[in-house]
Amino acid sequence: MTSSPSSSSSSGAAPALDIARTRLWDAVSEGDEHAAVRAAHAAVDDGLTVETVLLDAVAHVQRRVGTEWAANRITVAQEHAATAVNDRVVAALALRVADRPDRAPRNGRSTDRRLTIACVAGEWHALPARLLAEVLALRGWQVDFLGAHVPTPHLIAHLHHTGAAAVALSASLADRLPTVHTTLNACRSAGVPVLAGGAAFGRDGRYARLLGAVWADDARGAADRLEEGLVRPDPTAVRQPVDDLAHLDDQEYTLLTRSTVQLVQHTLAALEDHVPAMKTYTERQRQYTAEDVAHIVNFLATALYVDDDTLFGDFIRWTADILAARDVPPDCLFPALNLIGGQVKDFPRATGMLHRAHEALAAHIDSMPPPDPERPG
Repeated sequence: MTSSPSSSSSSGAAPALDIARTRLWDAVSEGDEHAAVRAAHAAVDDGLTVETVLLDAVAHVQRRVGTEWAANRITVAQEHAATAVNDRVVAALALRVADRPDRAPRNGRSTDRRLTIACVAGEWHALPARLLAEVLALRGWQVDFLGAHVPTPHLIAHLHHTGAAAVALSASLADRLPTVHTTLNACRSAGVPVLAGGAAFGRDGRYARLLGAVWADDARGAADRLEEGLVRPDPTAVRQPVDDLAHLDDQEYTLLTRSTVQLVQHTLAALEDHVPAMKTYTERQRQYTAEDVAHIVNFLATALYVDDDTLFGDFIRWTADILAARDVPPDCLFPALNLIGGQVKDFPRATGMLHRAHEALAAHIDSMPPPDPERPG
C-alpha cells in the first residue's frame, strides 16, 4: 500500500522531492538513521508535506532497496538495515506531526473514524502498512496499527474490542493469499468491511476482487476509498458468493498442501542427479536450494487456489532473474519443475501450470542478456 513515485508531486515540488530522495537514499545506504531523519525533516522544512515525504520519498527509497537486493547489489542484512532506517524515519515524521499544537487528540473520536491496519499471518513486510497507517492518521483517522504477522484470531478479537469501522489488510507475497482469504471471511463474519492492499493482490487487484475484498493500489487510493466509506458485510449471511471458488472442488490445492514436505524432500533428493554441481554445495547453498524449492511448491499451491497460471509463471520468471543476479544458472529451475511435475502427474491443473511455466521460463531465459564477463564472480 505505497504510492506511485510522482502521484502527488507538483512540478514545483519536484526539485525538493528529488533532493529529499537523494539525501534519504544516501543515508539509508550507509545505515545512518540520524542522517536519514535529518533528510526527512529538511524535506518538510523545504515545503514538502509530511504525506509527500512518506509516500514519494520514503516509499520510493524502499522500493529502490528492494530493487538493489533483487539485483544482488546489497545483501539481505543490508536490506533489513535499510528497512529499519526507513521505519525510524516514519516514526520521526509521525512524532513531528503528533507534536503539532493543532493535532486532534486521540481520545474521544467516534468509532466511525477508527480503523485497524494489520499484516496477515505470515507477512513480515510491515513498512507499506505502516506508511498507510501514518497517512490515515494525518487525515484524521484513529488508527490501530498491529504490525507484521497478525494471527487471524488475535485480529478478530481486536476488532470486537475496538469496534473498528474497517480493517485494512496488507500482504506483499502472493503465497499469503489462502491465509488472506481465511482472514477476510473471519472479518466478514465479524461484520467488519475489509480494504486490501499490497503486491500479493496483483498489479490490478484481481486477487482482492476474487476473494471479495475492496482493493486500493496505493496508500493515497486507500485513504480516498476509506473516505468514501465501505459497506459493512452482513455477519448473519450463512454463505457468501466469494466462498464458492468452484475450482477448489477438485481437491488439488488441498492434496498438494498436505504433501508439501514430501514434495520438497523428494525434489531435493533427486536434484543432485540432475544438477551435478549440487554435490559440491555448502550447507548454506543447500539451505538456499531447499528454500527455493519450497517457494516453488508454495506458489504452485497458491496458483491452484486462485486458479491463475499467471501467478505461478510470474513467480518462476522472477526466480530466474534472482538466480541469474546471483550467478546461479536459471536453467537449474527446469529439473526442479520436472521433478515436481512427476510427483503431481495425477493433478491436471497443477500439471498444466507446470507445463506452461516451463515454456514461459524457456522463453524468459532466451530473452535474458548474456552474463557480463567483466562482472566479478
